[in-house]
Amino acid sequence: MANFKAIRIRIASVKSTKQITAAMKMVSAAKLRRAQDKIVRLRPYANKLHEILVGLSQSLIDSEIENVYGRISDPQKILLVVVTSNRGLCGAFNSNVIKETRRVVSEKYAEQFNKGNVTFLTIGKKGFDYFRKQNVKMLPERNAIFNNLTFENVNVIAEEIMAAFVNGDYDKVDIVYNQFKNAAVQNLTVEQFLPVEAVDSGAVKSAPADYIYEPAKEEIVKELIPKSLKIQFYKAILDSFVAEHGARMTSMHKATDNATQMIKDLALQYNKARQAAITNQILEVVSGADALN
Repeated sequence: MANFKAIRIRIASVKSTKQITAAMKMVSAAKLRRAQDKIVRLRPYANKLHEILVGLSQSLIDSEIENVYGRISDPQKILLVVVTSNRGLCGAFNSNVIKETRRVVSEKYAEQFNKGNVTFLTIGKKGFDYFRKQNVKMLPERNAIFNNLTFENVNVIAEEIMAAFVNGDYDKVDIVYNQFKNAAVQNLTVEQFLPVEAVDSGAVKSAPADYIYEPAKEEIVKELIPKSLKIQFYKAILDSFVAEHGARMTSMHKATDNATQMIKDLALQYNKARQAAITNQILEVVSGADALN
């Protein structure tokens, strides 16, 4: 009987967990649908703006106009923007970003890291909690950005990073994040944010370096490059936000399926144990009757 009771308690517990995971899956699916609409509308604009930005930066190489965001130098002071989530239960979403960040540091910036010239800016509580324990240089966390993810709020962070780069606090800024592909797939991405690259094979083909500038090239450079950088930064954060909901929905879907299968296995185990107990009771009755005879 004790074994029956333990199995019944386990079945009830798994059923309760299944209800929670199913509800979380539905919530993530609803949030994913809304967030996915935003990134789908933003991507064509951001990609085209990036093509123009690359072409514009290329045209400034031999120009007298200074592009403060395209400063080419031997990078010694590095800022890594690590984008994770504030919550878990989304599979390997956060751990993959952390592993990729560690790989980038060890393979690309080992010398700078040993000199203490690599700084981490974490956007997302999971990344902040991890790197806080690693005794590395960190900027104040910006985890609250996901509570109200708008271009205006993200713009504040982008402007701070851009100002720090112009002031010479950093020579290079990279963003590590999950790029949304679909609900089941996220592409781990390491993207150079600053300095602006003047050569990009995918963009140069569709964005030639020669433009007709109106009203003036100086004004276009002054307005277009900062705006494009802010859009690119917002796209990276929004991509990660959408990918998080996709990863969580997929994870909760798998958890719900696993719970369903576990309930079937436990029910089978319970029925087998119950059948064995009934068989033993029948054998005891028959053996008792034979003994009386």
